[in-house]
Amino acid sequence: MNKQQILVIEDQEDVRENIVELLELSNYQVRSAPNGKEGVKKALDTPPDLILCDIMMPEMDGYEVLYLLSKNPTTASLPFIFLTAKAEKADFRKGMNMGADDYITKPFEEMELLGAIERRLKKYGELSQASNMDEFIQQASKYQNLEELEKERKTQNFKKKDIIYREGDYGNFVYKIRKGKIKTYRINEDGKEFIYDIKKEGDFLGERSMIQDTTRTEFAEAMEDSELILIPKDDFQELIFKNREISGKFIKMLSNNLVQREHELMEMAYNTVRKRTADSIIKLYETYIGDTEKVTIDVARADLAGMVGTATESVIRILSEFKKDQWIEINGSAITVLEPKKIKSVRF
Repeated sequence: MNKQQILVIEDQEDVRENIVELLELSNYQVRSAPNGKEGVKKALDTPPDLILCDIMMPEMDGYEVLYLLSKNPTTASLPFIFLTAKAEKADFRKGMNMGADDYITKPFEEMELLGAIERRLKKYGELSQASNMDEFIQQASKYQNLEELEKERKTQNFKKKDIIYREGDYGNFVYKIRKGKIKTYRINEDGKEFIYDIKKEGDFLGERSMIQDTTRTEFAEAMEDSELILIPKDDFQELIFKNREISGKFIKMLSNNLVQREHELMEMAYNTVRKRTADSIIKLYETYIGDTEKVTIDVARADLAGMVGTATESVIRILSEFKKDQWIEINGSAITVLEPKKIKSVRF
């Protein structure tokens, strides 16, 4: 297992050496810099897992170090702890307002420093493990208290096929799905729907436009009777942007989602209709899956065609083939997945 790496930026040689020795004995890999300028260079050359930085230093103080590293995407979300002999409230407030994650005054107890480092690395690791937007927000909420964010909020009920919002709308809320399933889609110039996501219980809806302060970029429609929690934009933005770690990770998550979307569009351009239909069924299967492997999906053929990006007739033909192969059962609009592994293995 690789050791976690810490960068110590401290101009007092004896203090720097003591911190380095303590951290190495605690099984961290440590690099150090005697001033802010060299510290910034080392952080940008090889980003560490966490930065300990003195405030009062010659050439470049700790505030300047934090400012410069916050502007670089590779270091913007790294945990950053200030070390300083000054304990005035004004200095503390300035550091935290700039986005520092913690603030420890010298002299400090060894366990105080090690505890602060361990907490920040644990938080950073949990945020990094989130594989999608909803997992990320759930992880972020551990530190910003999502339960309080949702407490005593209004809810709104939508019937099947109700439009929740339209492309181009201005919105003041982020939604969390308490019950039901929601499709998000766009409409092309020919009036055809292209469904690019299915949201389920526990997922967030409409968060991107709230964070970017833009109009809605898609339509959202209830696929079944649904209940949504309404979270005001300002409160949601505070959850995401209250500290550097969460906001930096969130930006990276948005970038990863764009890459994933480009990948899906490439697949849609080059994969066969059969392959795209199989992928769409698996996506729905993974959305609906519960305690049993046998999953029944109630989806209109037009909606499935919107996910696949083809005519409804083509989807019906492919479904008939899958039924003949005994991979699925069909009962009206309901599709029961019998062989998910075989459907997932479709290549053309």
